[in-house]
Amino acid sequence: MRLRDALRTDDAKLFCKRNPRTSRVLKSQIAPALSAGLAGLFLGVIPQGQTRITITIYTLTRTLEFVHNALDEQGLLRRKPWWFGSWLLMPAACGQLIHAFIFDTDCFPETYGNFILNRSPAYIQQRSKTRAPPLSWPTNVNILDSLASISNLKWPSFTSPILIPSVAKPPPTSPLSRTTALTNSAHPAITRLSCALLHPHSPSCSYAFVFHHLLTFPSMTKLFTLIYALSALPRYRDFLNYPLTSLNTLAKRVLATSFILTSATGTLWSSICLFQRLLPPSFLPTGRWYLSGFLAGMWAFLARGGGQRGNFLFTARLSLNSLWKVGKKRGWWKGVKGGDVWLFVMCLGIIGAIYERRPAAVKGPVIRKGFGVLRGEGWIDRSMERRKEKDVSHVEPEKDSVDEARSEE
Repeated sequence: MRLRDALRTDDAKLFCKRNPRTSRVLKSQIAPALSAGLAGLFLGVIPQGQTRITITIYTLTRTLEFVHNALDEQGLLRRKPWWFGSWLLMPAACGQLIHAFIFDTDCFPETYGNFILNRSPAYIQQRSKTRAPPLSWPTNVNILDSLASISNLKWPSFTSPILIPSVAKPPPTSPLSRTTALTNSAHPAITRLSCALLHPHSPSCSYAFVFHHLLTFPSMTKLFTLIYALSALPRYRDFLNYPLTSLNTLAKRVLATSFILTSATGTLWSSICLFQRLLPPSFLPTGRWYLSGFLAGMWAFLARGGGQRGNFLFTARLSLNSLWKVGKKRGWWKGVKGGDVWLFVMCLGIIGAIYERRPAAVKGPVIRKGFGVLRGEGWIDRSMERRKEKDVSHVEPEKDSVDEARSEE
């Protein structure tokens, strides 16, 4: 980019006359995209693996975000509905993630899975600390494998061995045999095997959903109080100057986030019971897990416009990474050698073109300054520079008009 600026000076006229084609390409409007794309080739220096995939997925999502911002600045999205926003990423992303969570656990982010399981005490039963069950207690992985097996068996019914001790037992090789400590002690009024596994002590699915909120909401509130309090430390002056307003804002964020996530995890599990009441057992036996995740992601509607775009994009990145792994595992697609590098190059080229024409569409001052360094302009923010130029252009005519009025006097 510095070469491009140099070719536009009077000192480079002789070079441009001798090399017209080269100078035409270097001074063209596609030069910013080409230079940014060529810089992306250095991603190939990193050994092929998860790090390169993560960087590429992050760049891809940010590129789509910047394209949306550029179109919005041009006024091409004026007629979008009021409910349209980044929160729409959550239903699709959560649907894919939950499906992978049940059927492809190795392709699901472990930290995310532990968060769901640890915040679902009403549905993921833990061993009692007061008494030791006579059978080995199933682990979380055993419960997930049993849910996948129930789905593949098209949601069979349940007959309590308490009422009929001679009922057939699952074969030893079946994942269901590892969760008999839960199902054998299930309430006799339960008639569905998934209900006997998820809430064995309650025959009512609606009661289990309410009980989930009573158990999970307090712990979720404690967790996010700590998180938001730590994130608010850099703004401690606001708490000193406006204590009541700052505490009120913090409390609203904590309660809203805790309620949304508690309801989302509860919807994930309770919707399975709902689908068994509404849908035939053979209809979408495995696909209903995607629908459960989709419904759980719909709770993001309440968080729209609350500065949660970063969290929505983060979940979308997790989903893309998981989808890529599931596709390779099941043979849906095969990886292209160096494909992540070429995708990264394409994304950087698009960002470079957007940054050249509409720098304000590239959100994040650090990202804009980073592109300034890549372009050889230094650690500057072109968006702020353009704002300053506009402010100066608005002030100068006023000064000129004042000077003219004085001269007339």
